[in-house]
Amino acid sequence: MSKIMKMKRLLVIGLTTIVIACSGSENPQVQNQECFSTGEKTIKWTMVTTWPKNFPGLGMGPENFSDYVNEMTCGRMQIKVYGAGEFVPALGVFDAVSQGNVQLGHGASYYWTGKVKSSQFFTAVPFGLTAQEMNGWLNYGGGMELWEEAYAPFNLIPLAGGNSGVQMAGWFKKEINSLKEKSFKSLTDRIGFKSRFQSIDKSLSFQIIPESDLGL
Repeated sequence: MSKIMKMKRLLVIGLTTIVIACSGSENPQVQNQECFSTGEKTIKWTMVTTWPKNFPGLGMGPENFSDYVNEMTCGRMQIKVYGAGEFVPALGVFDAVSQGNVQLGHGASYYWTGKVKSSQFFTAVPFGLTAQEMNGWLNYGGGMELWEEAYAPFNLIPLAGGNSGVQMAGWFKKEINSLKEKSFKSLTDRIGFKSRFQSIDKSLSFQIIPESDLGL
C-alpha cells in the first residue's frame, strides 16, 4: 500500500448510477491471467454505506464494486460492504471513514452539507448540472481538484462512484401556487442537501433524511 493510501482514507461517493460498478454477472469467474496483484498477502477492507443493504440501484453499486475488486485481485483484496445501520448509522459514514474506523464509505456527498458546505455540489442540486455536465466538470473542468481540497481537512480522498444527474425541485402533498400561501410557510422539506427554499424564506425548515430512515 502506498504512503498516500496509508495517510488518507477513501470516501467513495455514490450518486445513483454507479459508473465503476454498474453491471456484471452475479458470480464473476476469476481468470488468473487477468488479475492484478502486488503479492500474495490478502488485504481486507470495510466499506460502510448510507444505503439499506442491497438497496436497488444505489445499494448495489458498492456490492458490485466489491465483487469487481475481488475478481481483479484474484481474491487478494476483499471489501466487506455494510448497509446503513449494520456497522454505523447512514449519516455516520463520513465520520467513520474520516476517523479511520473503516477504510471506505459510499453515499451521496450532499449528506455532508453540515460538515462541508460545498459538498452538495459534488452530487446534485435542483436545476443543476446534468450527468454529462457533472462528469465533464469533475474530470475536465477542475471539479475533482475542488472536491479533494474540500475533503482534505477531514483526511478523506473523494472518488466519484456514479452520477444521479440533475434532481427534481420537489414533490409536495399539497399544490403550491404562491409563495404567500400558508401551506408554503409551514413547509417541512425532506432533502439530501441545503433546502432550495431557504434562499426564499429563512423561516422554512428542512431535514436531511437518508433513504434508510424512510422505510425504503
